This record gives sequence, C-alpha cells and structure tokens, in this order.
Amino acid sequence: MAFAVMTLTDAAADRVKAIVGNAGGTARGIRIAIKKGGCAGMEYAIDLVTDPNPKDDLIERAGASVWIAPEAVLYLLGTQMDFEVTTLRSGFTFNNPNQTSACGCGESVELKPADLAALAASGAPTVRVG
Repeated sequence: MAFAVMTLTDAAADRVKAIVGNAGGTARGIRIAIKKGGCAGMEYAIDLVTDPNPKDDLIERAGASVWIAPEAVLYLLGTQMDFEVTTLRSGFTFNNPNQTSACGCGESVELKPADLAALAASGAPTVRVG
C-alpha cells in the first residue's frame, strides 16, 4: 500500500475543480511544487496542469486532480491542503508537519524534509517516493 503524499479537504477539492472549470480548454488539474523564495526561504508554487508530468505523484479527491512535483514530495509528506475564505483573503492553505517556521506575512515558509525513518517507525503505510 502506498502512502499518499498529501490529502485534500473537500473545500480544496471544490476549489481545484472550480479553477479547472474556469480555465476551460485542456486544463486537467493543478500542480504543487516548492520553490526557493520569500523571507523564510521557500514558497508553495501552484500551476495549472494541461499535460501531466509522468514523474509527478497524483492525488485525487471528489473529481479534483492535484499533481505533486517529485522534488516537493519529501517536503509535503503528511500535508493536508485546504482552501479557506476569510474576511481579508482567500486561498489554499497547507497544514504541513514538515514546516518549521513561516514569515510574518504568511507568503513563505521554512520546510525540512520528512523523516522517513520516523514515518516507518510509526507504522505508516509504505512510502512511495518518485
């Protein structure tokens, strides 16, 4: 049994489906990657997917498709992606156990790779990376 890299809430799945629906054309889902940037060092990057990369991991929920870039997998293991709307902003949020800190404005984070030995010791299902 493979361990899902991350999970989606119903709100996140609904928002992904809305983004794909509004994009029209050949959009099939979104892709999550991690890039260097911001004052904390890393940022989540979200892009539309029209032609999936066969090396990406695919997460599906309620008709929503989210691909995970291979270089982001170790930073996203165990993460829950949500979508929230508040009075001042709306957007995807990531409840990431690998996050060690975030900048004050909330635009960037500091992440550490997941501890695969700890995951194995916890009895979690086998982790499939790559």
